[in-house]
Amino acid sequence: MSEYQYYEFQAIDKPLDKKAVQALRKLSSRAQITPTSFVNEYNWGDFKGKPLKLMEKYFDAFLYFANWGTNWLMLKVPLRLINFDLAKKYCCGENATVYKKGESLIFEFCSETEYSEWEETESRLSSLISLRSDIIRGDYRCLYLGWLYCAQTGDFGEDEFEPPVPPNLGDLTAPLKSFVNFMRIDTDLIAVAAENSAFEDRQAEHQKKLKSWISNLPEKEKDEILFRIVKANNPYAGTELMQRFQQTVPAKDHYKSGKKPRTVEDLMTKIPFISSGK
Repeated sequence: MSEYQYYEFQAIDKPLDKKAVQALRKLSSRAQITPTSFVNEYNWGDFKGKPLKLMEKYFDAFLYFANWGTNWLMLKVPLRLINFDLAKKYCCGENATVYKKGESLIFEFCSETEYSEWEETESRLSSLISLRSDIIRGDYRCLYLGWLYCAQTGDFGEDEFEPPVPPNLGDLTAPLKSFVNFMRIDTDLIAVAAENSAFEDRQAEHQKKLKSWISNLPEKEKDEILFRIVKANNPYAGTELMQRFQQTVPAKDHYKSGKKPRTVEDLMTKIPFISSGK
């Protein structure tokens, strides 16, 4: 079997400047480098850079694929927009981890198997990149699925309790389905986990209350918010405003009424057979 490795980095919030491009070029003479991306493929040899360090300094998303069976994904998000204490409950295994780096959090997911063929449509970062926006908006289904993969591969003891089950786990988006395939998560296990996931139509539930809340904001504050959106180059002004609104809404139990957190054993005993991804 010939060796194949694929590296892809994306800069989303801040494009690479000339100095950054020059520094990255020193790591690889063959890489495709643009102000927003770094892509390289290897059929022999190894990349000189340290992906976690490059994520910390330059990039917001990273994907790695090796045809000997390694799939690796990292997503960086602003710390101020994330419930760090909750995020740690999901990303606490060997194959799903979160790092606090300055004012950012870096989520890392890794899946290992004995051999993997290159899948052109599912192993590109473009099919997974929107998961970063989902996390920032408070949709933690991706994080729960990472925890579920850790349970599947034996990272936890049988008496380990699951973290809060996010709403709509039984209705996965296309990027979440790509994540499931990329991480090789057993779909039967997801179906069992989704039994304790509430259905939530956020748009229908909050739209009227949100409009009312915004209309009651002081005019001076509204002007400042509009300025930040239009002139201050703040891509997260809308997210920050939504988070403020959500703090005024009573928190809901993530579990269905009457359902309690389950242990790893509770989840696994409902699945006839789980093949380890290791």
